[in-house]
Amino acid sequence: MRADARRNYERILTVAREAFAELGPEVALEEIARRTGVGIGTLYRHFPNREALIEAVYRSNIEQLSGRAYDLLEEHSGATAFEYWLREQVQWVMANRSLATTLKAGMDHNSPTFTLCRSAINDAANALLEAAQQAGAVRADIEPRDLVRLGHGIGIACETTPDAAERLIAVTVDGLRAAPGAGAAE
Repeated sequence: MRADARRNYERILTVAREAFAELGPEVALEEIARRTGVGIGTLYRHFPNREALIEAVYRSNIEQLSGRAYDLLEEHSGATAFEYWLREQVQWVMANRSLATTLKAGMDHNSPTFTLCRSAINDAANALLEAAQQAGAVRADIEPRDLVRLGHGIGIACETTPDAAERLIAVTVDGLRAAPGAGAAE
């Protein structure tokens, strides 16, 4: 992709992400093009339809969320990174639920996008969980998909009551904590 085309692509993704968060996935594509400062033809050259744009934004969002796991692991202990990422995952679910629901309604759950996204999130959760378990901070019987499901569940449960999220995360983290004296996972 040429440099100017790549910039347009990235700008469209950024503006679409913001517009979807503000107005929902049904926002007019013309509005996204207007906010981006490109013509509707430019938007359609990159994204032939709404579904393609939603899919690209979703995939980009998942890549950012999963990438945060590795950033957090570089910046913090395994236990702290684990807890911070769980919080970020819950916030992500609350912010992206309508986008994800729209995408999932029209796409095969075994599609390349869902396969890539599932793999990225599972790998990130696995890296966090391994670090936290090796530090003896998280129970050894927790699996990466458990972490993803817990964050997803809290995010959905707190969608209309976001103030409850922090309390539920704290309860969840306490429940995941390794028993005192358990030491690092084998």
